[in-house]
Amino acid sequence: MLRLALVQERARFNDPVANLAAGIDACLRARAAGADLVVFPELWQIGYAACPAEPQRRTTWLGRAEPVDGSWVTAFRELAASTETAVAITFLRRTDADPANATAVIGCDGTLALVQDKVHLCDFTWEAVLRPGERFRTAAVHTRAGPVDIGVMTCFDREFPESARALALDGAELILSPNACLICDDRLGQLRARAFENMLAVAMVNYPRPFMNGRSAVFDGIASLANRPRDHQVLASDARPMLRVADLDLDGLRRYRADGLWSHARRRPDAYRNLVGPGPAGEGQP
Repeated sequence: MLRLALVQERARFNDPVANLAAGIDACLRARAAGADLVVFPELWQIGYAACPAEPQRRTTWLGRAEPVDGSWVTAFRELAASTETAVAITFLRRTDADPANATAVIGCDGTLALVQDKVHLCDFTWEAVLRPGERFRTAAVHTRAGPVDIGVMTCFDREFPESARALALDGAELILSPNACLICDDRLGQLRARAFENMLAVAMVNYPRPFMNGRSAVFDGIASLANRPRDHQVLASDARPMLRVADLDLDGLRRYRADGLWSHARRRPDAYRNLVGPGPAGEGQP
């Protein structure tokens, strides 16, 4: 079993110092609850605070971006190693251009296994100032429950089926989905569908009220058992601040994937060629 802890709690706007302390506290509480992997909502470092339009304040906001080898990620790497607990922590990542909306997935030995930048930015909002990720990648992450192949799709990434399929084709067994949005039934349905159609687990964590509306959820992806449909939602949260824990049967999932109907071997890639094109009549192109 892999025990996940989802930190459906508030972070302070533009206060990385306070959010570091709160994040460490959440990890320690999760470890006490037996968690193998702790997952945070989107941009926990700054509490998903919007980039200001006023130039001086915007400069200050941009200055909060942290390099991957900076103090923010390093603190969680040290914590992961000392507690033997894997962590998926979210932060504003400094790049050689615009900052990125990033998730660092850290193994229980402190190894930085994966840094994933949000690919589908909400560029109709303040996220237009960010640099989008270029591709989805999966990494083997060491946990006390053994290695797990993990990928990340951040918030709006969830709304494009190609995100989860790309991760599945790259070998993901578990997709983590840090969020900062209002979760409705349709968005939960997206998560259920991504888990179902790709035969993998999906864990989504969101901010609680009053900032967002919680509803953090886990789907274990085992959608049938003994040839009968099965409800594979193993965790459903309300809107309150809370640390939620869910167990994933990794061995059961791996058996299911080996024998399942929706295996990659049954795909027909030649029939899907238009999926990698720009869209109807050049949609989405300049």
